[in-house]
Amino acid sequence: MDLRWMPALDRMDLLAEPVARAVREMKEEVRVAEIDAELADTAAFCDRYGVAMDASANCVVVAGRRGGEVRYAACMVLATTRADVNGVIRRHLDARKISFASMDDAVSLTGMEYGGITPLGLPEGWPILVDSRVAAHPEVVIGSGVRRSKLALPGAALAGLKTAEVLDLAN
Repeated sequence: MDLRWMPALDRMDLLAEPVARAVREMKEEVRVAEIDAELADTAAFCDRYGVAMDASANCVVVAGRRGGEVRYAACMVLATTRADVNGVIRRHLDARKISFASMDDAVSLTGMEYGGITPLGLPEGWPILVDSRVAAHPEVVIGSGVRRSKLALPGAALAGLKTAEVLDLAN
């Protein structure tokens, strides 16, 4: 199966419901391609479909804690970099302790499948921290909310999301 990109608005069946709602509201064109769900993980996807790792961006959901309160955020980094969760991200979120959100929490809070979580359609008010390399990229491939497809859109579209902030997130 090769990647066949098409306007996401033409194949809303390939998107998780919260993602479909967000795509409908976006001004930028978002494209979608159906993939083998077993190949949704970034390395396997890039290898099978010939997408460069530095053109693929991962969405990492973190849980920051301070004073008994838990705050969630999504962090977008290129697949070739690692998010500085315990440094830059923890300080930016003003969290005393930070960790990756559990799979159960990430899935139940976002309404998306694990391995397909994307910044489009996240719960209202969640910060979306976009690494500057993602924001500057002409087009990145990201999750679609489900494991059986991927989205492609300009990095600037991610940087322009309502709760997005562009930072240098990678170490």
